[in-house]
Amino acid sequence: MALSSPDRKLLATSALFVVSQANIARVLGSTALTVGMVQTTFSASKYRKILDNLGPGEITRYREHYYWDMFHPLTFAVALRAGARALDHHRSLSPGVRRILLTAPVIAAAGDYAENVAGLYLLDHRDKITDDTVRAASTISVTKWTLAVGCLAYLSQGFLRVWTQAGVRRLRRNR
Repeated sequence: MALSSPDRKLLATSALFVVSQANIARVLGSTALTVGMVQTTFSASKYRKILDNLGPGEITRYREHYYWDMFHPLTFAVALRAGARALDHHRSLSPGVRRILLTAPVIAAAGDYAENVAGLYLLDHRDKITDDTVRAASTISVTKWTLAVGCLAYLSQGFLRVWTQAGVRRLRRNR
């Protein structure tokens, strides 16, 4: 199976995403798990406790990751949309599914930007950490993850079918 133009775009944008993700992991270092905990807590007291448990160096790393994370949502949205186009190229998607796969990553990226702005703000304004602000930020985070991972799961199973069918065709040809 030769690589089509949509396949090459998917590979390029996926590589950019992986580099961006690796860079964020590098910047976060030992504070990487903090991101997931902050994004999924719905309690102001727990949110504050998570931040209070970070030392000065860890706070610096945590803050710095937000600046890199202002580019990252673009990388995952573009890669997921490229995946939708590539899958559609190989196996026609229904208009509704195609629309969802092209829209959900944009909504997820917008949510990630909102989450990043809120996280940076709350890092510097601890007095604004309330149950309502934490619930809102965490709801956005969970929604973002659901949309992005949902798209990735759909695309993965779709490409698994495409690649399996291509492999079976190749095996049959080589008999």
